[in-house]
Amino acid sequence: MLQIHLSTSENQTSSDIYDVIIIGSGPAGMAAAIYTGRSLLKTLMLEKIGSGGQAALTELIENYPGFPHGINGYELSQKMEEQAKNFGTSFDYAEVQKVTQDETGIFHVFTESREFLSKTVIIATGASPKKLGVPGEEKFIGRGISFCATCDASFYKDKVVAVVGGGDSAVEEGMYLTKFAKKVYLIHRRDQLRAAKIVQKRAFQTPGMEFIWDTVVEEIKGENFVEALKLKNVKTNETSWLEVNGVFLYIGLLPNTNFIEGVEKDEQGYIITDEMMRTNIPGLFAAGDCRHTPLRQVITAASDGAIAAYAVEKYLETLPHEKA
Repeated sequence: MLQIHLSTSENQTSSDIYDVIIIGSGPAGMAAAIYTGRSLLKTLMLEKIGSGGQAALTELIENYPGFPHGINGYELSQKMEEQAKNFGTSFDYAEVQKVTQDETGIFHVFTESREFLSKTVIIATGASPKKLGVPGEEKFIGRGISFCATCDASFYKDKVVAVVGGGDSAVEEGMYLTKFAKKVYLIHRRDQLRAAKIVQKRAFQTPGMEFIWDTVVEEIKGENFVEALKLKNVKTNETSWLEVNGVFLYIGLLPNTNFIEGVEKDEQGYIITDEMMRTNIPGLFAAGDCRHTPLRQVITAASDGAIAAYAVEKYLETLPHEKA
């Protein structure tokens, strides 16, 4: 179970307690807020940076229903936020450091400056990009190493960049980079991409993209900024150096779940839920990329959020003080 916290906030009243606190404002959190708001539940959204999560950093989302020509991720995120606010969701921008539960079942959500109380909590904190773990990586983050082409592509106009990865994000962001860079190398440890076939087809037809197969990055070198990558062919063990001005990493994700203890997680740290987004702790739910799920897309995250909100409403109906 969660750590038991005996509140010393004697001035707290029932009016200070939210029906639900949603941690994380990506598509899962926003969808949950829209649904809890429509159900007239007192809802608070906590977000440490800005709305949208990883989706907001995506140049073009073309597989979300209702947008036949695709939509910019930031624009979609802003529309979701506006919709959530229209249904009464309150927002507070702070990083959650800890979640505990007292002996009455009330959750205590702590940020660096405040404590919030709630009858239920939805964790929708998403996931963050993995790092390579190679020499030079930490030194050059923000100085040639980036995890967001949409954010940083303009810095590489007429320069040479590399993208590491082979999934949808790597390939799509690589194509986006060709609008700015004069050359984009896509480095993948396998001999074929993992991206959707339609994305692969467009990538192979994109001028300025070159694919380096069966290869991993072993080291990143430079003086003040990235200048070269040490590459290793995983089949021949042959090493070489590739001169680049920047490198964009898309090698997978790690769940943002370290702040929450006592909840059941898989070996990678993803929160385990049932089909109703319920965790092993009554009143605690998880939705979106932070939970154990076979697919991490905007549409599946939004679906998770809607289900979690429905489950919250049903859970609140079972509480003694919620009964008529």
